[in-house]
Amino acid sequence: MGRIVRIVMVLVHYIVAMKPLRTAAIAGAWLAVAALGILAQPAGSQKAFTGVRLIDGTDRPPIDDATILVSDGRVTFAGPAAHILGGTEVVSLRGKTVIPGLINAHGHVGDTAGLDGGRYSAANVTRDLRLYAAYGVTTVFSLGGDQAPSLAARDSQRMPALDRARLFVAGPVLAPKTPDEARALVDADAAMKVDIVKIRVDDNLGTTPKMAPEIYRAVIDQAHKKGLRVAVHLFYLADAKSVLDAGADFIAHSIRDADVDAEVIAALKARDVCVCPTLMREVSTFVYESTPAFFSDPFFQKHADTQTVAALKDPARQETMRESTAAQRYKTALEVASRNLKKLSDAGVTIAMGTDTGPPARFQGYFEHMELELMAKAGLTSRQVLASATRDAARCMKIDKEVGTLEPGKWADFVVLNADPLADIKNTRTIDSVWMAGRRLP
Repeated sequence: MGRIVRIVMVLVHYIVAMKPLRTAAIAGAWLAVAALGILAQPAGSQKAFTGVRLIDGTDRPPIDDATILVSDGRVTFAGPAAHILGGTEVVSLRGKTVIPGLINAHGHVGDTAGLDGGRYSAANVTRDLRLYAAYGVTTVFSLGGDQAPSLAARDSQRMPALDRARLFVAGPVLAPKTPDEARALVDADAAMKVDIVKIRVDDNLGTTPKMAPEIYRAVIDQAHKKGLRVAVHLFYLADAKSVLDAGADFIAHSIRDADVDAEVIAALKARDVCVCPTLMREVSTFVYESTPAFFSDPFFQKHADTQTVAALKDPARQETMRESTAAQRYKTALEVASRNLKKLSDAGVTIAMGTDTGPPARFQGYFEHMELELMAKAGLTSRQVLASATRDAARCMKIDKEVGTLEPGKWADFVVLNADPLADIKNTRTIDSVWMAGRRLP
């Protein structure tokens, strides 16, 4: 019976793309659904969101006057206006646009309370996840520094009553000194039941030693033996080629020292390895050399940490950043990263939106919207940018069975907007409300 229901729901979902006979086809499908009794549910167990312009995150065009049906926190239908049986709670969203909740494929949570840092705690994890969610970022993949509170948050989120963003974790960023230590640390990660392994292959502009190839090869090999994927922080084109040859599964930052070439593009595409641009990470390294314009943005001010903002306005701090050689180097790196984003996207490499937010002065939630704007400025269309922050990010992080699109069976995590983000990606900032598992967040 359950399998038949799922088949009918899928048929209903896909019929929306058929223009000829659409009305008759949908009506027939819904009669079949009703005959199976799946809409005859107790009062309050199902919600219907009606009248929306639906951008469901798939390749299908937007649907006007759409209905989203949600039961027990999951989508059961998302498509053209549908018959709603009695006992269903109806939420009118007429005039609004609905998109899947945004997914940050590279963030951090839990210990970043202001510029002086903060104690890692369950309260701080929850605080950060609620902040992300307030900005419509409903899923975060935390790539490093994760401790027990983050794992506990991840393990308790499969419920309709969730009131903050979903979380997936990498555990500690591994920094082994030998191949044997590399294997032991991967084993410890596996015992923690992390979602991915994270390493750094970078010399921080020549100021620190870089992980040796024999060590990161040991990490990657052992992780694969344990059924885990490996995300790699890197900077240089040569390192990207080397870690891809070693089997790296996710490139967690842009290549920023040189333009990408055919060799690295081929390596990325051969195993469908995704790239996470984190353009705002570069911005954060130099933007506070003066007071940035976004400090005056009401969308930023709504949730900004005022103490951090005040510290970043300090003239002495700003002068230090202006005189920083590293800051100026990263300013150039942003230009390279932007060019590479466009080249990789044009070549068919899958892009996963990510920001590296969480560390001090990288503002969670707000920076994700700035990232979308920078991706559009790099030359991606609004549709490509939105896909990178929803469906593609979910696919890249292997969580697309649960989130990323508004399709039957997935969590009803979505953002209600007052304007169409396909017309202008900056319209993701026109948030009317955010819904987790079909429940409106305060």
